[in-house]
Amino acid sequence: MVKKRVAIIGGGSSGLCSIKCCLDEGLEPVCFESSEDIGGLWRFKENPEENRASIYKSVIINTSKEMMCFSDYPIPDDYPNYMPNSRIMEYFRQYAKHFDLLKYIHFRTKVCSATRRPDFASTGQWDVVVETDGKQESSVFDAIMVCSGHHTTAHMPLDTFPGIEKFQGRYFHSRDYKDPNEFTGKRAIVVGIGNSGGDLAVEISHTAEQVFLSTRRGAWIMNRVGDKGYPGDVVFSTRFNLLFKQFLLPYIVNNWVENRLNERFNHSHYGLKPQHRFFSQHPTINDELPNRIISGKVQVKPNIKELTERAAIFEDGSKEEDIDFIVFATGYSFSFPFLGSALPVTNNQVSLYKNVFPPHLEKPTLAIIGLVQPLGAIMPISEMQARWASRVFKGLETLPSESEMLSDITAKKAAMEKRYVRSPRHTIQVDYIEYMDELASQIGVKPNIRSLFLTNPRLAWEVFMGPCTPFQYRLQGPGKWAGAKEAVLTQEERIIKPLRTRPTDNCAGGGSLSFMFKMAGVAMAVFAVVCTFF
Repeated sequence: MVKKRVAIIGGGSSGLCSIKCCLDEGLEPVCFESSEDIGGLWRFKENPEENRASIYKSVIINTSKEMMCFSDYPIPDDYPNYMPNSRIMEYFRQYAKHFDLLKYIHFRTKVCSATRRPDFASTGQWDVVVETDGKQESSVFDAIMVCSGHHTTAHMPLDTFPGIEKFQGRYFHSRDYKDPNEFTGKRAIVVGIGNSGGDLAVEISHTAEQVFLSTRRGAWIMNRVGDKGYPGDVVFSTRFNLLFKQFLLPYIVNNWVENRLNERFNHSHYGLKPQHRFFSQHPTINDELPNRIISGKVQVKPNIKELTERAAIFEDGSKEEDIDFIVFATGYSFSFPFLGSALPVTNNQVSLYKNVFPPHLEKPTLAIIGLVQPLGAIMPISEMQARWASRVFKGLETLPSESEMLSDITAKKAAMEKRYVRSPRHTIQVDYIEYMDELASQIGVKPNIRSLFLTNPRLAWEVFMGPCTPFQYRLQGPGKWAGAKEAVLTQEERIIKPLRTRPTDNCAGGGSLSFMFKMAGVAMAVFAVVCTFF
């Protein structure tokens, strides 16, 4: 039987796992990467390239290694929990080498267009035109996986900043920032308090005379370092916490989280407190920002009302003179021009069934991989999307009718609009565990916790009470990995190893995760809940 050919557009993290998932299902992947290397967003380049993601040299990821790895390939235990981009690239190269993925990638090859063939209604096939060294070539593919990401086109709404045309300092988008040296002794404004805005305000403040962080709405600030020094996402992203959240009214959960965050520092005193509740906006992860604010190196300001030649006037009437730089950390917009009418995008809104499949196509042979904004790591989500998509392409899974898919899309959009403040970044927002479980259910790989409690209580504890790491989705079903059980049971060891670089005795009452999980009283209560609701 002839293998179905799948065009994979992009060789970043989503593209790599998509190649691997296609191979797992016996498909023939052909990946097109417009640059000369893998890595996508996480590959640092001194000079940003047009329509490509770009990062600065010192960037460190804000999801920990146990939560961000691919589900059947753990990150080495001696790697730091929060990795700089150079270590992330090392991991991607190891993954590509281990599964022999590079031979499927055509580098320096740009996809010009992907159009449905005349017989698409019966075959689902696509004509894909690519360009390499100025020469174009057309090929037929049975399916397409778009893995080009959503951090490519800078969103810089200059029309909302009156006076920008007469500002005599320098202004640019955060994607063009590379290092803080040019800010030495200068006065700078960073516009936007997302993760990029917070990180840049902190880094620039180490060399600048003064940094002003301008925000319209404020933000709730989370730590990378969580309780007892464990990675914050390891503590936060557990099935037990999810059940806790689902049982209580939203305002109770919001109050609890916000009180916890205010115990570290009072967000109102620091000028950061937003009007929205915690779960109504993507939070900002930054351990250093409050330290820079309390030392005066960063001052939080409201939105800019007007700019003059060298000054900024803010909405509260305050004015700051002698401004040398404005950095717009105002996010990104996304589009898929090579797909033409097959996937229209309006104001960062796109109609996709479970954020993957366009519902209107006669055949489900187009999948968008990685077009999500999770509170958590995107790599395992992209992998889960690719696992599902490759099985749909193979004919092993089917999608519901167009009307059912549209109903699901409409319901999710309504829920999102009700929960989140209006913002371009919230059009593709998902909750990590809920979304992973939703996709996992499509292919039968969601962990069966009741069964685990009956057959392997220790493993069940780790799955339910511990961090919801990607390995959980390799314990059963299609793509089951023999090493998944061991990976789950040893995840705490991999968390601690890179921290304990000096031999010490365990602190009295240190309370490891495993100890907490095994408390007999809680064990019975949780077991009863699990048997009832799972």
